[in-house]
Amino acid sequence: MEQQITLPILTNEEQRVLGSLMEKSKTTPEYYPLTLNSLTAACNQKSSRKPVVQYDDDTVIAALDSLRKKGLVATATGGTSRTIKYRHTLSVLYPIIPAEVAILCLLLLRGPLTVGEINSNSGRLYEFESLAEIQEYLDKLSQEAELPAMIIQVPKRPGQKEVRYMHLFGGMPDFESSEFNEVSAINIQDTGVLEARLAKVEQELEELKEAFEKLMKELY
Repeated sequence: MEQQITLPILTNEEQRVLGSLMEKSKTTPEYYPLTLNSLTAACNQKSSRKPVVQYDDDTVIAALDSLRKKGLVATATGGTSRTIKYRHTLSVLYPIIPAEVAILCLLLLRGPLTVGEINSNSGRLYEFESLAEIQEYLDKLSQEAELPAMIIQVPKRPGQKEVRYMHLFGGMPDFESSEFNEVSAINIQDTGVLEARLAKVEQELEELKEAFEKLMKELY
């Protein structure tokens, strides 16, 4: 009898570390795998993160050690540097494709998202052809077949038109909690538009920051 593959339950710190490694493997491949300093900075990034955190190196190291035991992170050394670097092994542990990695990365770093929000924030991770394509991947990731279900649909809140999706690396959520049942006085549709615009600005700022850092390294 084949052993059933299960999804590991990760702490908030482990989720942030894993998501940051997944993101940087695509957005800054020239600096990947990441050093501890680079990874800590990625975890504490103010853009493209919800919530924004302030982890110290010890917190990141503890999360890395736990992720390594769960088979989700590996170390990498080589070249002229003896500095230990870290890379994620999610797609090794689970045979998922780049499009699915991109979706999981966004959900790990930003929390529950709609199909439209995934599309507007995925540009540097993966180029989806359409919203329908994203929906197909979401449906696949939410089904338990050869692999365990990795995401789940979040019930709509009052006044909300689009459904959101969240990852299951933190365990099965309690949809009866206040976190999922808050009624906002702000128009939900207007909020979605503002969030999409803010996400675009954050992405552009992050691209400028990375371009500046790359230029400074070339100069010095």
